[in-house]
Amino acid sequence: MIEMRRGSDRGYADHGWLKSFHSFSFAGYRDPAHMGFGPLIVINEDRIAPGTGFGTHGHRDMEIVSYVLDGALAHRDSMGNGSVIRPGDVQRMSAGRGVQHSEFNHEQQGETHFLQIWIEPAVRGIDPGYEEKHFDASAKRGRLRLVASSDGRDGSVRIHQNASVYAGLFDGDEAATLQVAAGRRIYVHVARGSVQVDGQRLDAGDAAKITEQTSIRIDAGVQAEVLVFDLP
Repeated sequence: MIEMRRGSDRGYADHGWLKSFHSFSFAGYRDPAHMGFGPLIVINEDRIAPGTGFGTHGHRDMEIVSYVLDGALAHRDSMGNGSVIRPGDVQRMSAGRGVQHSEFNHEQQGETHFLQIWIEPAVRGIDPGYEEKHFDASAKRGRLRLVASSDGRDGSVRIHQNASVYAGLFDGDEAATLQVAAGRRIYVHVARGSVQVDGQRLDAGDAAKITEQTSIRIDAGVQAEVLVFDLP
């Protein structure tokens, strides 16, 4: 079964320096029909103006994954990490029993466009942790490349939840099929471009909630970048 979630139906906030679409209820946006999908509770599509960003703030007991689409995102945290992530980078911060961090647009001229993803962990009160890895376009071209998993397999970042996150780039005849284990649910988010998911067209910002299927097929992309979440 596939349930479509159109990008135009998402929550939206314009703070001047930050423009953000919310796939699920977040901050001042509340929608009882979209509180999350399994342990996936936040996908925010953020655009940060040059020289601005999120000042130091705290999190706990959350797996926070950042996926940059354009620009550069500067990160600092109370664990002593400081880095700048760019397109192709996947950053994972496990908040555990508590962490402070900040995020800023590292670019001085253009905006930084990225996805902020929150996944509830299977365990609480762990030591905070940080990891980042790069996945170049060739690794995602015409396939679903594993970028986050519970065991860090295939060079993915490790998240503390029985979930897997894939990223793929699709254009023209490129296609990929993902096998789905019994009892699992799939969430497909189109970051840009357009693509077909099991024959249904999704455009940038659109998503599909998929249950009770043994596989999904992604094809007919038009300069598409897609994230796929395999969830308990």
